[in-house]
Amino acid sequence: QVQLVESGGGLVQAGESLRLSCVASGIIFRANAMGWYRQAPGKQRELVARISTTGMTNYAGSVKGRFFISRDNAKNTVYLQMNSLKLDDTAVYYCKADPRFVGEDDYWGQGTQVTVSS
Repeated sequence: QVQLVESGGGLVQAGESLRLSCVASGIIFRANAMGWYRQAPGKQRELVARISTTGMTNYAGSVKGRFFISRDNAKNTVYLQMNSLKLDDTAVYYCKADPRFVGEDDYWGQGTQVTVSS
């Protein structure tokens, strides 16, 4: 059974930092590209950052230079370091394991709330 469990969300003030973690089980973690997505109220879910199996990263333009994704294959964990948080970063953040090949399912965590206040 595949499980992705996010943690690290919370309430912070603008300008502060948070680090999200996502621990995966039931998958061969090192074989999956991993991503962080977010969904704000009334908005569509959007990609925040993604890291490939080889460590290549890409970011949404709105977070580039502020957020950093990393992975620790030994711990089956992907992280999202979020710095200089803004009010617009308020959302539920989800971890996703990309499918390894066409036809395989992707997997999502349950989400963790990040709220940035002024």
